[in-house]
Amino acid sequence: MKKILLFCIMTTLGICMSGQAQNKLVVNADQGKETISKHIYGHFSEHLGHCIYGGYWVGENSPIPNTRGIRNDVVKALKDIQVPNLRWPGGCFADEYHWMDGIGPRDKRPKMVNTHWGGVVEDNSFGTHEFLDLCEQLGCEPYICGNVGSGTVEEMSKWVEYITFDGESPMANLRKQNGREKPWKVKFWGVGNENWGCGGNMTAEFYTDQYRRFATYCRNYGDNRLYKIAGGPNGGDYHWTETLMKNAAGLMQGLSLHHYTVPKNWGDKGSATQFDEAEYFTTISKTLVMDELITKHATIMDKYDPQKRVGLMPDEWGAWYNVEPGTNPGFLFQQNALRDAILAAINLNIFNAHADRVKMTNIAQTINVLQAVIFTEGEKMLLTPTYWTYYLYKVHQDATLLPISFSCNKYELNGRKMDAVSVSASKDAAGKIHITLVNIDPNKEQSIETELRGVTVKSVTGQALTSAKLTDHNTYEKPNTVTVKDFKGAKLSKGSLSVTLPAKSVVMLELE
Repeated sequence: MKKILLFCIMTTLGICMSGQAQNKLVVNADQGKETISKHIYGHFSEHLGHCIYGGYWVGENSPIPNTRGIRNDVVKALKDIQVPNLRWPGGCFADEYHWMDGIGPRDKRPKMVNTHWGGVVEDNSFGTHEFLDLCEQLGCEPYICGNVGSGTVEEMSKWVEYITFDGESPMANLRKQNGREKPWKVKFWGVGNENWGCGGNMTAEFYTDQYRRFATYCRNYGDNRLYKIAGGPNGGDYHWTETLMKNAAGLMQGLSLHHYTVPKNWGDKGSATQFDEAEYFTTISKTLVMDELITKHATIMDKYDPQKRVGLMPDEWGAWYNVEPGTNPGFLFQQNALRDAILAAINLNIFNAHADRVKMTNIAQTINVLQAVIFTEGEKMLLTPTYWTYYLYKVHQDATLLPISFSCNKYELNGRKMDAVSVSASKDAAGKIHITLVNIDPNKEQSIETELRGVTVKSVTGQALTSAKLTDHNTYEKPNTVTVKDFKGAKLSKGSLSVTLPAKSVVMLELE
């Protein structure tokens, strides 16, 4: 009798006979109301290192296959992950960029020094027309960040007119003279970047006044409607958010947020591929801060915008490590390991969970810089582990966020602990349910019992991303060390879903 009673108590508490707590997930498939904006899966490309030049842009005369100077292989790879938007030209570069230097015949465009990134010469061969051509080739929406730090109201106002006005005006005529008869549709417009730092070292109060001034002259022409994004806080600077929301919320549609995951410190950030488990644990714990930042900034925004009209846009995020040995320190080139795929997946799950307020995010950066999804070297191209996370997660774009309840094991190391599993669930327009799961624990697989409420599911398929070591990464010699493979660890039985996640893995399940 005592043995039976003990078994019942352990079952009630959700404890396996092995002593490990049972992961239990409930997915409420009939209760979702928030849409996960596809723009949460956006990207960021700055005039920095080899992101633009050699990354996207090789020029029409390059032997590398291209369309009007833009690499075909890169375009295909980004279309395969359904990149929804692209932020450009910066970053810190945005607030020293003068757009009129990047239009007209390329051989007549003035050169400048990229003072932020390596002190190299910027020849302006990739400018407004080239960027908007890139976005059209990708089928994505452009997100242009205007110059507040060293620019003028007139300069920004004329840029909007040049791009979007369909009529007779000096700027529209100049655009036509440069080969584009009809205006482009550009929705997302950033009014400055990091104006608390490299964008001018402004106070919150001063930038708020500048934002109000600049935004006033960013006009809506014809049926083009700008979604104006204010330069938001650095990490946990809640005063910045309070000041902007209190004094300028009515003039904005979005507020940016920047937060990078740095394992050690800004003087020695740590290596992208040489780290131990303790450093991995610290890295993940620091990236989980994103949830706290969004929650606290959103609470301030709720005070001034209870209808949630203004979107919160973490338009720079990702892991920041030391540059690879022997590379230009101003080019910010770092490798990309399985750890980064896990880190990206955790953040995307966090963003999904806050879909009521988070309307766009942009990982830094798309090619060859920081937590890149693509590497290029001459004619060669390589897909990183982070790329494959985006490949798995594209199923959530514009899907309905499904409410979940989840109790899970802890991943413990040296007296510290965190949840071992991160999860997100959505339903797409065709009625398919997708669940993305991250096993953060590098040592133990995780078994999850899932109750699916409000739906009858007949089949489950999946794909997984994992490798032998957290430090594993792809190289041009071994491009498929970390890549997506079919996942067979999910079983359906009487309306219940059992999943066994490999250690250190990212898994996407599709239920029909």
